[in-house]
Amino acid sequence: MKNAVEVSVASFTYEEGTMALSSVNFNAEAGKFVALFASNGSGKSTLIKTIAGLIKPQSGTVRLFGKNITDMKPKELYSLVGVTFQNPEDQLFAATVEEDVAFGPRNLGLGEKEVAERVEEALNDVDALPLRKRAIHHLSFGEKKRVVLAGVLAMHPSILVLDEPTAGLDPAGEVLIMRLLSNMNRLKNITVIMATHSVDMLPLFADCIYVLNRGSVMKHGSAEEIFTEHSMLEESGLRLPYVSTLLHNMKRFDGLPVKGLPLTIYEARKRFLELIPPDILLKPVEKEFPC
Repeated sequence: MKNAVEVSVASFTYEEGTMALSSVNFNAEAGKFVALFASNGSGKSTLIKTIAGLIKPQSGTVRLFGKNITDMKPKELYSLVGVTFQNPEDQLFAATVEEDVAFGPRNLGLGEKEVAERVEEALNDVDALPLRKRAIHHLSFGEKKRVVLAGVLAMHPSILVLDEPTAGLDPAGEVLIMRLLSNMNRLKNITVIMATHSVDMLPLFADCIYVLNRGSVMKHGSAEEIFTEHSMLEESGLRLPYVSTLLHNMKRFDGLPVKGLPLTIYEARKRFLELIPPDILLKPVEKEFPC
């Protein structure tokens, strides 16, 4: 399958001497959901900016669908790659939701009819159509996150790059954003690259996970391949999903004979059911408390 993004031996050091990237190799296949799993200070935000063309690596190359990013004009680049940052306040500037989402398409030189169609489509995609006339400063934090995403989607990008898209959200808001991103990936075939240190939903959505630590890629692979490397995750300041931690500790300290290491609640439930005698599962539940 063709790669949407290819980063080859990219390195970047900030002026004060902080090495953010050290000979990083990173690939994202077209149409895949790829996670950059990393703690703060690992270089994930710098890699995000490098992929989006916001900074140029001091060594190495970045290619989008085989084309060197340095050979692209800004209009071509920004219509191909959409990027969102951790704080939505950094990207919202218009008075109303509708005006903010329309800004990108207008700057592409599109006619007002197509701009209006893109605004409606993008807001509908992120479940924010009722917000279109709202003032930006009246939005909640979660609503601002969705409006930023709508503004990016209105550009019709082929690649969506996100830096901590669920940071600062409550559990319900986190699930909503992840489902929206999954829909963009599956239904519209948009390549999604998401930097995060939030681990519990990665096994549900990510096709491939890259672990970054101190500017280098420690490992990449499927969720199953990544989360079997306990010492590597610990060294990188990361953890297993909570359900995996529970099962791992029960196997290690209590001798629970669970097969493999479940990464989701669904998988853990299946493993537990395998250990319970069928006659107990089929036994009618008696009332413990009288009416």
